[in-house]
Amino acid sequence: MRGRVKHAEQKPVRQIETPKSPKTIRSSPKSHDYQLITFRPKIGLSFPPVPEPLSPLGLVSASPLPQIEQHNGAKRNRDRHTEREQQRERERERERMGDRVYTKEEEDLEIQSLRRIISAYLNYPNAAEKDVRRYERSFKKLPPAHKSLLSHLPLKFQRIRWCISMNTSFIMNMIQAFEPPFDMSEDIEPDHVHNTENTHEHSHSDISPIGERRNISISLGDSSDFPNKSHKLEAPSLDKEETHADCSLKSMMHRCTGQNCDDNLCNAGEKASCDWKSHASMFSVPLVDVDKVRCIIRNIVRDWAQEGQRERDECYKPILEELNRLFPNRTRGRPPSCLVPGAGLGRLALDISSLGFVSQGNEFSYYMMICSSFILNNTREANEWTIYPWIHSNCNSLSTDDQLRPVSFPDIHPASAGITEGFSMCGGDFVEVYNDRSQEGSWDAVVTCFFLDTAHNIVEYIEIISKILKVGGVWINLGPLLYHFADSYGEDEMSIELSLEDVKKVAFYYGFELEAEKMIETTYTANTRSMMQTRYTAAYWTMKKKNHESKAVHANK
Repeated sequence: MRGRVKHAEQKPVRQIETPKSPKTIRSSPKSHDYQLITFRPKIGLSFPPVPEPLSPLGLVSASPLPQIEQHNGAKRNRDRHTEREQQRERERERERMGDRVYTKEEEDLEIQSLRRIISAYLNYPNAAEKDVRRYERSFKKLPPAHKSLLSHLPLKFQRIRWCISMNTSFIMNMIQAFEPPFDMSEDIEPDHVHNTENTHEHSHSDISPIGERRNISISLGDSSDFPNKSHKLEAPSLDKEETHADCSLKSMMHRCTGQNCDDNLCNAGEKASCDWKSHASMFSVPLVDVDKVRCIIRNIVRDWAQEGQRERDECYKPILEELNRLFPNRTRGRPPSCLVPGAGLGRLALDISSLGFVSQGNEFSYYMMICSSFILNNTREANEWTIYPWIHSNCNSLSTDDQLRPVSFPDIHPASAGITEGFSMCGGDFVEVYNDRSQEGSWDAVVTCFFLDTAHNIVEYIEIISKILKVGGVWINLGPLLYHFADSYGEDEMSIELSLEDVKKVAFYYGFELEAEKMIETTYTANTRSMMQTRYTAAYWTMKKKNHESKAVHANK
């Protein structure tokens, strides 16, 4: 396929990979939400070339976590020294290959960004605990008669705390498995200037698989320990200095991020990881960042739980059926290629791969990439994990049991999904990664689902989609036009907000012809048992890139 570079032979360990092309595209420091990363499922397959502009810091599949061993401080220092020497050698190698070596300031900005995102994940339990304490303060203000009428609420608050601890258990396992693409152990001053990005209900950041999961030693028990009416639980005193979340987090962080870390519990690799994760856990993050973590938890339901099947049937099923119809003669020898920008947690891209396509998901958000990598690369069986996604809002609940119901995921084992050789996930801004000459005419299909309205300039998105499609290639789209930057009032912000009619006119200008269209009623990360449902009337279409030159080509001549 034209414009693609070949990867070296896949190795069974996570490694830093240097592209053969000297050209590398990197995000501007302002974005601070991603690194150009490639997560490749480790199912013993060989994987397709990744777009040429990927960063030399790209990740490949994760290696099994190291076994626990004893070591001393001197050994840790030697390991760190060796790691830094290896990093310098990689930089020298990139220089020899003609690749750009990024400045210390640029890498520091990326590290600050990633630490902020890790901090948001690690601050999840404390932020959730603050909500519970707010509920308890309100309850304490009730007159005695009203307290007696609502005497079940203290037990509910305890149950919510238990659910928070279960969500935290999953998050800590996910963070422990994550290996960053650069050295996070160096001391870097935290970035105190936070971007309060606009987030919407279908925002991707509001960002295969077999690996050995490392369990975290925490006292949570299994679902049989879930507090219920038969348990006589005493509501915790608000006067205590240490909250339930504080204790729970400390217990988990003891193993996951090295606070008061015992040499007997961590090996050399874990210890270096402990240091930077412990550092990240100390960062204070705005609530909007923790809200993105809660959004990720809801997105898990949409993409990877049985409860999200209805949304997937509404959004993904029409796309999968259309791809199946348009490409009836797929073969393993020459499978068609499909790009999925805004892939989120990767389910649609994986389902397309399972249809027999060389599928690549592209995602901007590091929040999403960390979670999708964990689900794709560390899942050992279906329904391995259980979370409680709806506990963070008391509004519009039919019952407490509905609000506190568990959700198991993933509903399928990704490694057993029958994916086509070539499935991959590419991290980075769609414009910066794919607006490159090497990508022109490279894809048989592009699928955009709840993606177009994430653009600052939707015209640019459509132009790039047209460029990267082969002549006769198809573009399948489904989604609303809830422009993510419509409420941005900064002088430097840009948001081009077109009507559906104008969007189609732009598509026609860039050489597309309409094959089919309809409107589809759907939701996005909706709580199916909530009294309030936000439904979108989403535009769905199939367009084909014409066989003759578009008006845009003539205009550019």
